[in-house]
Amino acid sequence: MHILQQVGNYMVPSNIISWYVVQLKPNSHKIALRNLQRQGFETFLPMHEVTRRTAVKFETVIRPLFAGYMFVACDREQAPWRQINSTYGIARMLGREGEGLTPMPEALIAGLRARCDSVGKVLPLESFEPGQSVEMHSGPFANFIATVEQMASDARVWVLLDFMGKETRVQVERQQIQAVLAG
Repeated sequence: MHILQQVGNYMVPSNIISWYVVQLKPNSHKIALRNLQRQGFETFLPMHEVTRRTAVKFETVIRPLFAGYMFVACDREQAPWRQINSTYGIARMLGREGEGLTPMPEALIAGLRARCDSVGKVLPLESFEPGQSVEMHSGPFANFIATVEQMASDARVWVLLDFMGKETRVQVERQQIQAVLAG
C-alpha cells in the first residue's frame, strides 16, 4: 500500500518523491520559485534575515539561506530534469550521475523544514550557552563576533562585545545572533 502525497497538481506515492538541488541564475530566486510552482512542482527555499550597511543606514532584508540554490521535489522515477532545467530562473539541476539524479537526504530536508516557519524563514536556535561565540547578523553590530554572557527570559541574550579594545555588555534579541561554527 502506498501513501499518496500531493506534489503540485499531482498525487503520487510518497516513497518515490525526492528532493533535488537546483542552481539558480543570479538574483532570480523569486522568478524561479514562481515559475516552478506554476508548473506544479513543490519547492523549498529557506530564507533568513540579513542586515547590511548602506551609505547612510542599516537595512534588514530577507535573503535565501543558500544563495543561488533551492530545493525541488519531484518523482524519483520520472525526474523531469529537462522541464526543470528549462524553467526561467533556473541555471541547472545539480547532482547528475550518469543517467540519474542524486536526491538530497530526506533527513536534511526534514531538519531544514523543521527549523523554518510557515513562509520558509529559518528560525533561530532556541538557546545559547554562556561562553559560546556568536556572530551578530542583524542590527548595528552586524558581522561582529561576541561571547554569550547569559540568557534572559524575555527572548533576549546578554553578550560581551569586544568594541574598541574594551568588552561591552550588550542585550540583543535571539534572532539577531547565530552560533559561530568551530573550525
